[in-house]
Amino acid sequence: MKDLNGWFEKGMTADDYINAMTRNKDGMVSIYEKFSLSEEDRTKLEALKSKNLRAIVLTEDWCGDAMLNNPILMTIAEVAGIEIRMLLRDQNLELMDGYLTNGTSRAIPIYIFIDQEGNEVAVWGPRAPEVQARVDKGRATLPDKDAPDFQEKQLALYKSFNETYQTDSAIWQAVANSIISALLK
Repeated sequence: MKDLNGWFEKGMTADDYINAMTRNKDGMVSIYEKFSLSEEDRTKLEALKSKNLRAIVLTEDWCGDAMLNNPILMTIAEVAGIEIRMLLRDQNLELMDGYLTNGTSRAIPIYIFIDQEGNEVAVWGPRAPEVQARVDKGRATLPDKDAPDFQEKQLALYKSFNETYQTDSAIWQAVANSIISALLK
């Protein structure tokens, strides 16, 4: 059995994670500063305070999805009284491999919500369904992987996602809705 309390204790605070970031820091901080929850969402989340939940966040600063999702989680956590600890995926593969996407992919971020005893309450990640649909649609436009321009086109696609993630408040709300829905199940 996974010792989720032990993993939580091993993690760094969100502030320590942000201070150590070398990539996507400005984008993440920008989203955090601009995103806000509706009163309705705040009311739902405040009801979770009594549960004293905690979250283990598997992340990496190079990940665009982490840049998008982590600041939204941080905002949700502040309102819901959820303490967060960040773990770098590549240094914690033993835990990561227990939370593979589709059973095969080490996609991040992954949020593991636990109670005070260390029991898993909910898991979320790596993307909200609306964001996944957008990514799937974008990937469908790429040439075959062995095409000479595949890498160039893929980089351009990911750059456009990164820019959209930093400016599209509808995406931020879709992410918030998805995380909140996982927490309220």
